Amino acid sequence: MVLVYLFASCEKENINSSNDALLRFSTDTVAFDTIFTSIGSPTRNVRVVNPTNSTLVISSIKLAGGNKSGFRLNVNGEVANDVYDVEIPPNDSIFVFVEVTLGENGGNIPMVAEDSIVFSVNGIMQDVNLIAWGQDFKRINSKVIGTTTWTNEKPYLVYNYAYVDSGAVLTIEPGTIIYFHDGAGFYVKGSLDVQGTNDEPVVFQGDRLESMYGDLPDQWSGIILFSGSHNNRFEHAVIKNANIGLQVGTIEHEGYASVDLADTRIENMSWAGIWAMKSKILASNCVISNVRYYNTALLLGGDYQFYHSTFANYYNALSTGIRNTETLIVSNYLVDSKTDMRYVGNMTQATFGNCIVTGNRSNELLVRMDKKGEANYLFDNCLLQLSDTIDIDNNSHYLGILRNADPRFIDPYNGNFQLDTLSSVKDIGKLSYAKMFPNDFLGESRLDDAGPDLGAYERIEKDPQKTADSK
Repeated sequence: MVLVYLFASCEKENINSSNDALLRFSTDTVAFDTIFTSIGSPTRNVRVVNPTNSTLVISSIKLAGGNKSGFRLNVNGEVANDVYDVEIPPNDSIFVFVEVTLGENGGNIPMVAEDSIVFSVNGIMQDVNLIAWGQDFKRINSKVIGTTTWTNEKPYLVYNYAYVDSGAVLTIEPGTIIYFHDGAGFYVKGSLDVQGTNDEPVVFQGDRLESMYGDLPDQWSGIILFSGSHNNRFEHAVIKNANIGLQVGTIEHEGYASVDLADTRIENMSWAGIWAMKSKILASNCVISNVRYYNTALLLGGDYQFYHSTFANYYNALSTGIRNTETLIVSNYLVDSKTDMRYVGNMTQATFGNCIVTGNRSNELLVRMDKKGEANYLFDNCLLQLSDTIDIDNNSHYLGILRNADPRFIDPYNGNFQLDTLSSVKDIGKLSYAKMFPNDFLGESRLDDAGPDLGAYERIEKDPQKTADSK
């Protein structure tokens, strides 16, 4: 008993009571950007370090705003917004975990909530700032949608699914943002009219808004246009971070789906950017990029036209290994992987004019046709990344092909597919396609320089004399 008492006494004597003993923190501010009001945030933490050679006793750890600010603390496992007499051994540390739930503010403008964690040691106060940006939203949970319009007043947050019923038309106004919770999807049997603009695109993405999720695929299911769904249009849309960005057509339903895509980006998917089956697509100024498996797969035949579009796959993820699939697949059949049954359709048209098909593999195009179905396809004035074994001498399928040249994108691994001034695809496009779509993805004219460029972006060279005169 005496030995135990003496040991305890020695420990007490090692407690640092100096006013100069200060804590150190892993950060001076814990920030949450952006969270949805009424929904709890992810958990953040701050590490609290005792840098001294003796024990420090934190007499209190409190939220300065008490329980009114919406922030919540967990101090080394104790859930409370005020904790007392917390000891940190010499040169050791503890963690304080922080969460926040913000109330609705009744508007579209993001709100800001601020507070601080106050630490008291030997009469000295230190603090760590807390800040959270919150956003009101409209909740869509397993909802069947009739004819209506979604506005940009508030973002939409979809749980499970949003389903546009047969015969219904959902119009989405410029600047609208639709977030999808994990596994949620957008299913369309009616029609979808996405009316984005260059300045106010319509965005479809996952609901994790932290920076680390900015280009992470498979955060939600994707958009499916069922066979029988027609008059769909996406203009100035951004679809990102799903499993399949846009599925056009369903094998289990009769008929076909149809969609027009203009000035639209589809990026960072885990399976496919566009997955189309026996359907109809007219696309211009589209950028489909950086997908784990297939940027675009056109299967079971159909009617497809892509003009001035960029298919570029530089997907690179250490967690999933090297991609071993082509950027673009064009096929009039599909094999069921479970039954090995082959379904054959008619490829009535698959036309690619002034397009770029490239990536970080030696071959980025796969054309597979079954003789039992029609096999009509044409690559006209395109840049194609092809292996040496692929024959492109057949003029009924390949015209004016630029083979394996470097398009010199500005920053393809970070999603910037605009052209460098030394790009090999400058001024070599066919004028007839450029006249069909005279402005590029950004609204720049294709008809004002030596010739149209391939792909979705026109390289605009500034006149040095005009630049100097404007200064």
